[in-house]
Amino acid sequence: LFSFQMCAKILEVAGKLNMDEYSFFLRGGLAQIYNPCISWMADSSWEKITELSELHNFNGISSSFEQYSQDWNLWFTSAEPENAALPGLYMLWEKMLVVRSLRQDRVSFCVTSFIVNNLGSRFVEPPVLNMKAVSESTCRTPLIFVLSPGVDPTGALLQLAEASGMSKHFHALSLGQGQAPIAKRMIEEGQWVFLANCHLSLSWMPDLDKLVEQLQVQKPHSNFRLWLSSSPHPDFPITILQAGIKMTTEPPKGVKANMKRLYQLVTETQFNRCSRPVFYRKLLFSLCFFHSILLERKKFLQLGWNIVYGFNDSDFEVRVSESLLSLYLDEYEEIPWDALKYLIAGVNYGGHVTDDWDRLFLSCTIVYKYNFISLTLYSRFSVRLSPLTSYYIPRDGPQASYKEYISMLPSTEHPEVFGQHPNADIASQIAETRTLFETLLSLQPQVTSPTTAGAGPSREDKMCCCNMCLCLSSSLVELEKGIKGLVVMSSSLEETFHCIYDGRVPPLWEKAYPSLKPLAAWTRDLCQRVNQFAHWAEMVQPPNLFWLSGFTFPNGFLTAVLQSYARQHNLFVINIFFQSCMQNVPSLLLLVSLNTPHPHPTPQDGVFIRGLYLEGAGWDKRNSCLLEAEPMQMVCPIPTIHFKPVENRKKMGKSELIQTFFLEFPHCIPLTKLPTRYYYKRGALVCCSLFNVDKQATN
Repeated sequence: LFSFQMCAKILEVAGKLNMDEYSFFLRGGLAQIYNPCISWMADSSWEKITELSELHNFNGISSSFEQYSQDWNLWFTSAEPENAALPGLYMLWEKMLVVRSLRQDRVSFCVTSFIVNNLGSRFVEPPVLNMKAVSESTCRTPLIFVLSPGVDPTGALLQLAEASGMSKHFHALSLGQGQAPIAKRMIEEGQWVFLANCHLSLSWMPDLDKLVEQLQVQKPHSNFRLWLSSSPHPDFPITILQAGIKMTTEPPKGVKANMKRLYQLVTETQFNRCSRPVFYRKLLFSLCFFHSILLERKKFLQLGWNIVYGFNDSDFEVRVSESLLSLYLDEYEEIPWDALKYLIAGVNYGGHVTDDWDRLFLSCTIVYKYNFISLTLYSRFSVRLSPLTSYYIPRDGPQASYKEYISMLPSTEHPEVFGQHPNADIASQIAETRTLFETLLSLQPQVTSPTTAGAGPSREDKMCCCNMCLCLSSSLVELEKGIKGLVVMSSSLEETFHCIYDGRVPPLWEKAYPSLKPLAAWTRDLCQRVNQFAHWAEMVQPPNLFWLSGFTFPNGFLTAVLQSYARQHNLFVINIFFQSCMQNVPSLLLLVSLNTPHPHPTPQDGVFIRGLYLEGAGWDKRNSCLLEAEPMQMVCPIPTIHFKPVENRKKMGKSELIQTFFLEFPHCIPLTKLPTRYYYKRGALVCCSLFNVDKQATN
C-alpha cells in the first residue's frame, strides 16, 4: 500500500501516469447498462467495463465482449489472469485496469508487479525490524511500539535486553487499573523500563507526558531507556509521539513466513532444553504450524472465524513452547496427550475464543483434522500435517535443519492447507483489494485545482452530471446549490460530495437502509425496495413471495410473522420457532415480476422468502442438498424457502438441533459425500461422530 502510493506519486509528478485512468483504477465504474455476458460476468463488473471504454486507450473494449465473449470468458476463468494474454494489446498499467474491473482478487498481484517494474523488488519485501539499531537511541528518547494484531514485541525486547547485558536491569509492566504508581516509580529508578498497553491507561497518559518532558530537562542515566507499546488511539499524547521513535511490525503473510518468524524467537538453548528432545522438537514444530494456521485463517473472514480473535506470539512463546511442552514432557513418564490437547486447544488458545462454533472448530482442528498432538507424530520419520504433500514434520535434527525445511515450503499457500475451498481464498483477496482502494481513496487530495483551458471537467462538473442520473432528494438539491455557491457547504454536504464522487454511499443515505454495496448497486436495490413496498400498498394485501433483502430490518418482519401465527392459534410467541423448507419450484417464482400477481398460492402458515445466499457452499437444486461451490462462485442463491411457524414443545440444545437436522432433511447426501471443507468449519462431522450417526440414519 505504502509503496504503491509512493510509486503513483512519483509517476504523477514525472507526467507518466494518466490521471483519468488512475482515477478509474481507484473508483471503478458507476454506469448502469445492460450486461451482454450475464452468464459469467457480474453486473458490477460490466459497469466498470462500460465506463472503462470511455477512456482514450480503451475505446471499443465493451463491444469486444460481444464479439469475443468466449475469449474473454477464458481469460476471466484463468488461475492467473494478470499473467495471461488479454483479447487485445494492452500494457501492464492498462491490464491492471482490466483486472480491476473483472478480477478484483488479482489486483494485489498486479500492484506488486507494477511496483517491481517501476521501483524495484526491494520495495515489496517487508523489512526486518532491527532491534539493535533501535537501541542506539538516547536516554531522553522514548521508544514507542505501535501494536498490530497478532504481534507482541515483548519477546524480541527480552532477547535484546539479554544480548545487551541488561536482562537484570529490565523491568516490564502491563498498564491498567492501579498500575500508574508502579510505572512512575520504575521510570524514576531508571534502567530499562517497558510499559506495555498504554492504550489501556489513557487517564494516566497526561502524567506520562509530564514525565517524558522531565526527561528532556533532566539528565537520566546513560543506560536508561523508556519503551512504550500502544494500539493506535486518538487520545494518545501527541507530544510523546513527537519526542519518541515510532516503530511497528505487522505479522508476515503466509504460513511459511510465520513459521520462519516463530523459529527466530526460539533460541538454541530453548530448542534443546527438554529431557525428551525428539518428542519436544517434533511437537514444537507441529505447534508452530498450528499457530500459523490459526493466524492465517483470519484472512478468510467469516469463513475462517466467526469472530476475529487476537492470537499473538505470546500464546505460542511463553505458555506453550517453553512452559507446557517442556513441563509435561519432563515431569511425566507417560506423556499426558489428553491434558496437552485440553490445555492448548481449550485453555491457551481457547481462552480467546468466545463463539461456540469457533471453539468446536478449534478442538476439531487440533484433535481430528491435523492431529497436531498425538503419539502418531512419532511413529514414523515424517508425518503429514496437511492433505497437501508439502507439509509434514521433517526428520529430527538440529534447529538449522528445521529452519532449512521451513525455507523450502511454498511461498503462497493453497486454501486446502487451511481446510478451505479455493473460492475462500478469492473472497479474502477481494476483501484485501477493497481495503487497498478504500485507503488509497482516503489519501487522495480533496481540493480541486482551478479549471484551465483545455482541461477536463472538474469534480464539481462531474458531480452535476451524476445528479442528473440519480433520483433527486433534498440532500442532492442542497448539494447542487452548494456546488453552484448558492448555499454554504456544510460538513455533511461535503462528505456527501466526496462519497458520490468516489462511488460510495453517503452515510446520510445509509439511514434508508445499510449496505456494503457501491453506489450504483445500492441505487438499484433502493428502486427494487421501493417497488416491492409500493406494490404491497397498491394490492392492499401481503404478496405471496417476500424479498427478504428488501426489508431494512428482516428480524422484525420474521418476528411479526411469528406474532401473527401466535394470535391465530392462541399460543405464546416464545414457544414458536421457524421450520425452514426449501421449495423445489423456485424458478417459476423468481422469474415473476414484483409488479404482477404471483401464480403460487399463499401458504396456509408462514411465508415464502427469497433473496438469501450461501457463502462457502453451493446448492444442488435437483437433490435439494449442499455441494461444493463452483469455481469463482463466491455466493450461491438459495431457492425459495418456506418459513413455517411450528410450536416448540421443548427447548432443544445444540446437540438435539443437529440431530433433528439429520432426521428432518430426508434429501441429505451421505456423510462420506459431504463437502468436507465447508463442514469442518461448521463442526458437523465432529458432531456426527459424537452422536454415532451412521450412514443409514443420515440418509
